[in-house]
Amino acid sequence: MATNERHTAGRRGFMLAAGTLAAAPLAAVPLVGSAAPLAANVNAAPGTVTGRRKLGALEVSSIGIGVQNMSRTYQTTVPNRAGMHNIIRTAFDRGVTFFDAAEAYGPHEVERILGEGVAPFRDKVVIASKFGWNIDLETGTRRPGLNSRPAHIRQAVEGMLKRLRTDRIDLLYQHRVDPQVPIEDVAGAVGDLMKEGKVLHWGLSEMGLKTLRRAHAALPVTAVQNEYSMLWRGPEDSVLPLCQELGIGFVPWSPLGVGFLTGAIDANTRFADGDIRKIESRFAPDNLPANLALVALLKSWAERKQATSGQIALAWLLAQKPWIVPIPGTTQMAHMLENNGAASLSFAAAEIAELNLAVAAIQVRGARLPDAVLAFSGVEAPLRP
Repeated sequence: MATNERHTAGRRGFMLAAGTLAAAPLAAVPLVGSAAPLAANVNAAPGTVTGRRKLGALEVSSIGIGVQNMSRTYQTTVPNRAGMHNIIRTAFDRGVTFFDAAEAYGPHEVERILGEGVAPFRDKVVIASKFGWNIDLETGTRRPGLNSRPAHIRQAVEGMLKRLRTDRIDLLYQHRVDPQVPIEDVAGAVGDLMKEGKVLHWGLSEMGLKTLRRAHAALPVTAVQNEYSMLWRGPEDSVLPLCQELGIGFVPWSPLGVGFLTGAIDANTRFADGDIRKIESRFAPDNLPANLALVALLKSWAERKQATSGQIALAWLLAQKPWIVPIPGTTQMAHMLENNGAASLSFAAAEIAELNLAVAAIQVRGARLPDAVLAFSGVEAPLRP
């Protein structure tokens, strides 16, 4: 496995194990406009997130943190629980107020780690978590497929509240669309939890466009969470325009391209068994050399802006729309602080236009995910009978 742990295969590894279905199409499309230049804060301490952004009506730090891998056993290391608490608390001290988890991460254990970590300042942060995979509510055992039946959603949220040591989930996502349950039924279940104060906002992840429209009509959606980075720009085609139309925020997962955009992977990198990148065709030996054009571009801009490649990749996302909030994940303190620093990078309008053109000129080769994982993206919920 590549040594960089900022983003790992765990997030998608559990999806690969969930089942094998039909694949969604790959799209590579031009950028959708560009936002105003990022504001710099020269007075911010290094590693501090500057600025706040709105996901719908929900205000969060301009960069969040994905805690998905904080319980994951790597081939060579196991994250230390106290060390993960320290990263969470230091992130908060450095301006991060947006923490992203899911019942599927661990499963269950990541929510426990996050709940322990944010306990001293729970009311000052936004906690996001996700339901939708078919996970045993007591043991956390992963079963085949998905489960968004209303009764299961309620029970899943009750478990989240206990593990996160809280009385509400600030942002609750449907992790993947259940092809057996109408989205209106899902919205109804979440709406009931909102009336009880147990959920404050809701969102969807990797859903079909029609499902997003229907969900938003049934219960206003705060945020969409999809993969998005320089390495995978598919949301620019339809998802981002729809979010803009409906006033929905957007949260990119894997904003550093599973570590690729940090420069930690080169043409000689090979991945260990169990690392999903080993079976992603964009990292195949035949495609990797061509895709490294993105890494070269990032390195040139990093030198130009006196930053790191990863910071340029995150700042590029921030510059696309003012309602985009990336959630890079890490189990390394230094990486978390480095990621935070991206919020302070400043691009002139001409610079971001130049960078956009350069990114658009690079055609990424290979699919972002194996077919069995892609099958869970872009799914449309069934209509009510």
